[in-house]
Amino acid sequence: MSKKIAILSILITLFACKQEKKDSNKKLQVVTTTTMITDLVKNLGGDLIEVEGLMGSGVDPHLYKASAGDVTKLVNADVIFYNGLHLEGKLVEVFEKMGHQNIKTVAIGEALNKDILIGSDYFASNYDPHIWFSISNWKEVTKYTIEKLKELDPKNAASFDVNGKAFLGKLALLETKLLGVINTLPEEKRILVTAHDAFSYFGKEYDFNVVGLQGLSTATEAGVQDVQKLAKFILEKDVKAIFVETSVPKRTIEALQAAVRSRGKEVNIGGTLYSDALGNPGTVEGTYIGMFEYNVNTIINALK
Repeated sequence: MSKKIAILSILITLFACKQEKKDSNKKLQVVTTTTMITDLVKNLGGDLIEVEGLMGSGVDPHLYKASAGDVTKLVNADVIFYNGLHLEGKLVEVFEKMGHQNIKTVAIGEALNKDILIGSDYFASNYDPHIWFSISNWKEVTKYTIEKLKELDPKNAASFDVNGKAFLGKLALLETKLLGVINTLPEEKRILVTAHDAFSYFGKEYDFNVVGLQGLSTATEAGVQDVQKLAKFILEKDVKAIFVETSVPKRTIEALQAAVRSRGKEVNIGGTLYSDALGNPGTVEGTYIGMFEYNVNTIINALK
């Protein structure tokens, strides 16, 4: 029996044994997967709901495996918000099957029409799951999440609307601010080389040529040929800097830097970007808005 099927069996059994207590004063118990979703739901729910995230800073959702503590959180949840689009590779099928068992789950990726999603060259009929790197996408996800919270907790619907309006306003301000920063970088210098292919939505929104050493999922490791091919590209395009990611081992980018050096040139490591997880709780980068602003400033300063 595979681990994900075993987890599913345990969860279904525990949910079946769980005694539902109808308490109108009890706060909605929400479990989220990635840090971006945790941040979003906390912004929208505020003190009206209880939110527990499965994944922390620096955690790679592509490779994440549920722990015994996670199973407890899932069983006690009224609803589970997850990304979908195969981001949480080892958990998505579990969540989908839980949905069929009348266990409430919400895949935020369903907020977006398929025609605006970026297709995957690596996985047939699948899409790039890194939807949060388009602020336009995140606005739609925000609206979708507001409606889901209102359905789940109607008595607090008005407050969710107020919180949602405030957060959407912050996203609009962020969008304007970042556009001003990005427009200081000439288009011919907008080449973003990172550890894995997480920034395609960012590239589409801001006219960057984005190249990842690994594919959409970090489960697909880069080989020697991938490194050499990308090193050649960096030389041809005279790329000034390449970037490490917090949720991907640094060695992949260091190998790329060494490959460029072996060809007689130097390329700087321009900094560390937050890709599949936010920064530490309590820091500016520990929020979606802070993370996005930090990433953009890091990219622009290095490529200038």
